[in-house]
Amino acid sequence: MTGRTRRFEGTPIVRRRPVTAVLAAALLLSAGCSSDDGEPSAAGGRASPSRTTAGPSSGPAAEETPPAKGSVKVVRTVATGLRSPWGLAPLPDGGLLVSSRDGATITRVDERTGRTTELGEVPGVSPAGEGGLLGIALSPDYASDHMVYAYFTSASDNRIVRMLYDAEKPPGEQLGAPDTVFKGIPKGVIHNGGRIAFGPDGMLYAGTGESGERGLSQDKESLGGKILRMTPEGEPAPGNPFPDSPVYSYGHRNVQGLAWDGRQRLFASEFGQDTWDELNAIEPGGNYGWPEAEGRSGGSAFLDPVAQWSTDEASPSGVAFAEGSVWMAGLRGERLWRVPLRGTRAAAGPQAFLTGEYGRLRTVVAAGGDRLWLVTSDTDGRGDVKDADDRILELKVT
Repeated sequence: MTGRTRRFEGTPIVRRRPVTAVLAAALLLSAGCSSDDGEPSAAGGRASPSRTTAGPSSGPAAEETPPAKGSVKVVRTVATGLRSPWGLAPLPDGGLLVSSRDGATITRVDERTGRTTELGEVPGVSPAGEGGLLGIALSPDYASDHMVYAYFTSASDNRIVRMLYDAEKPPGEQLGAPDTVFKGIPKGVIHNGGRIAFGPDGMLYAGTGESGERGLSQDKESLGGKILRMTPEGEPAPGNPFPDSPVYSYGHRNVQGLAWDGRQRLFASEFGQDTWDELNAIEPGGNYGWPEAEGRSGGSAFLDPVAQWSTDEASPSGVAFAEGSVWMAGLRGERLWRVPLRGTRAAAGPQAFLTGEYGRLRTVVAAGGDRLWLVTSDTDGRGDVKDADDRILELKVT
């Protein structure tokens, strides 16, 4: 496995989503930044200046800034007894799809009753270490094609597939055979990335890790340590910063969370090594420094994070945007972080919630308005397992 650009040869399926000029223009807005220099941000230091002019024309001053302090209320426990849950995808007609990293299964959770139904097992998954069945996402055309996308570790690489979900079939048989959309992402015992999401531009974004090989992150010809951007068929998306390449940003160690704000700007979380974990505002073609820089470097060569944390406070995983703030789940930190935003800068210091109350927190997903879905991760081999672990919580936030 080389991780070079030839590796994005996929296996397209018949139903293709056309890429239009409108989408090509919209994609250039999806991660544009409009911040200025000098706004205080997270645990020490200052936010970095913007290095692009792409994005919405109105700057941070035109946006409503959320209050410095917010709140979190656990409304209810939605489901319990989940095993190594990793990704979560809300269905448009109700219900939550949850992937099991180690079980290689996808389960539907009735968000009203907590009842679970196993859709089926995803073939080809090879769980080991931090690898397995990781992120999941629904097709932009899910209403008509009922396709579920999944990122997983195989025997040879990390890859993205899509499967037809047919709820009319018996439980355990509701997933169609996977079609490979994208393959050749480096795999390892650690740092497999795994978060996938469709952006406001209809393109598929994937966060990858450098699989423990640091040099891959700065190599723009490698898929490791990157955020990738592709069409739903797995082709390099039009307008990407590097010609004929799915690479959207680089210099990442292990991207774990992807979320867009109300102005289509992309934010991503990633693991640091020993010093700083990061929340980054993603710019097309941006270099985020790893392994030369961990956290803020203060120089012009790399883009500095919006916020940073010591690794025992975070070890961040999923992120979501709600009520003017980015919400970030912490694994080792066992807490939910709130980062209020002014444009692509932190408007105030990060605020922690639920510290130690539910153990390791893996995934957080916007549930509409002031609500979030939060997934715990105590059965992943690193947590302190309690009765009813793992679980999904519904939160109300401000």
